[in-house]
Amino acid sequence: MNTLQELLQIDYPIFQGGMANIATHKLAAAVSNAGGLGTIGSGGWDVEKVREEVRLTKELTDKPFAVNIMLMSPHAEDISNMVIEEKVQVVTTGAGNPGIYMEKWKNAGIKVIPVVPSVALAKRMERSGADALIVEGTEAGGHIGEITTFTLVPQVRDAVSLPIVAAGGIADSRGFDAALCLGADGVQLGTVLLASTECPIHENYKKSVVKAKDTSTVVTGRNTGAPVRVIKNKMAKKYLEMTKYGDVKLEEIEELTLGSLRKAVFEGDMDFGSIMAGQSAGLVKEIRPVKEILDSIYLQSKEYRGL
Repeated sequence: MNTLQELLQIDYPIFQGGMANIATHKLAAAVSNAGGLGTIGSGGWDVEKVREEVRLTKELTDKPFAVNIMLMSPHAEDISNMVIEEKVQVVTTGAGNPGIYMEKWKNAGIKVIPVVPSVALAKRMERSGADALIVEGTEAGGHIGEITTFTLVPQVRDAVSLPIVAAGGIADSRGFDAALCLGADGVQLGTVLLASTECPIHENYKKSVVKAKDTSTVVTGRNTGAPVRVIKNKMAKKYLEMTKYGDVKLEEIEELTLGSLRKAVFEGDMDFGSIMAGQSAGLVKEIRPVKEILDSIYLQSKEYRGL
């Protein structure tokens, strides 16, 4: 049993990403029941919505699970208190530095695992008292940094002594093994879990991931300071055309993208919805149960390594 499994009392050192509007109690509980660490993605939800998701998850699993808190959310402080009240065992964070909440979470016995896109933030989070780090590269879907997973992971490994979870571009046992070779203690999955039977997204979204090829994703928002990796569609192409020369008005971009993730997730709009997915989509060939996905990654890896 490795460090992450001991730290979090999970069977597999495999996390599920905290995908906004997607990582609900249904997916989180399925991942935790399958042996990994399921995650509720709070995104832009208010505190009572997240509290409801936490309680629904507890009804479906008695295993550990996490709540992902987007620190730029106006509800972040309220959610930071709620996870203590509801005795959530693990918190992951994104879009900022959780330093101001660290002491109260640690005093409550919560394991804190920030997402970091750089060595500098990784070192800062270790000093702040983080229990582990999710090291996410640009191969991932959704909001991303610029450094690739497989160059960032070994650099963070050299810089900190905390357990490391590699995220971005990992969808099978080969990616899992590669991450371990580079110094990670486990991995975080997102895109491959979009194509799971338990994932609560529209079937059109799932089929779009399964149909994706190696060149199917594109990054929008690089020249507006908010890069997001999505599967190419009419909206993404229009966005890139609008921002090509960098002189587009912010209001025009907002008009195009407003509610676009919800269009994809709930309405199945594959033309003007934001189909967030990572470069590993080209590895996803079918829709499978969460347990089958996690088992195939971890057990095939153990077999390959002769364990």
